Amino acid sequence: YFTEGDRLIGVIAAADEVKPTAAGAVEKLRKLGVEVVLLTGDNSAAAASVGREVGITRIISEVLPQNKEEEIRKLQLAGKCVAMVGDGINDAPALAAADVGIAIGAGTDIAIESADIVLMRDDLFDVAGVLKLSRAVIKNIKQNLFWAFFYNIIGIPLAAGLFYVSFGLKLSPMFAAFAMSLSSVFVVSNALRLRRFKIV
Repeated sequence: YFTEGDRLIGVIAAADEVKPTAAGAVEKLRKLGVEVVLLTGDNSAAAASVGREVGITRIISEVLPQNKEEEIRKLQLAGKCVAMVGDGINDAPALAAADVGIAIGAGTDIAIESADIVLMRDDLFDVAGVLKLSRAVIKNIKQNLFWAFFYNIIGIPLAAGLFYVSFGLKLSPMFAAFAMSLSSVFVVSNALRLRRFKIV
């Protein structure tokens, strides 16, 4: 601030430039059912300005670097599953404390070391992409487990001869080997579908 007597004659302000993709990424995360929180050491006025620009309504501002981890713990104690996105030295403890730490690839070495996931591009849309990919992987795992359970619940009693006395059904070793191979092919083929997954 510059003053002359009691009169304000000038202000110098500095702020980090908001990434061009930030607002779009926040909206995409919201559509995926994610509550986005801005956790920053900036003063409340600057944080509120950034929040308005990118569409974030829940803002935790003026947090000292050593207290970011504590804020993450508070969210976890409130029953939230927390993913933290960061790129600086100050973010490292919070990245490590979060359920999932996501570091921007262009960030500091300590942030990258503390994170569970490292984004190769400096694009916040990839955060939503990571979430979509993780959901697709979980869905794929559940499909494979269902197939394996269904196969085993029929195949094991049949191979053990439990249906032979009552129904005359038995499983020859040759057919059992073929069925086992077919099951493996199905599971692997289903998992390989993830290679065609598009992050964006």
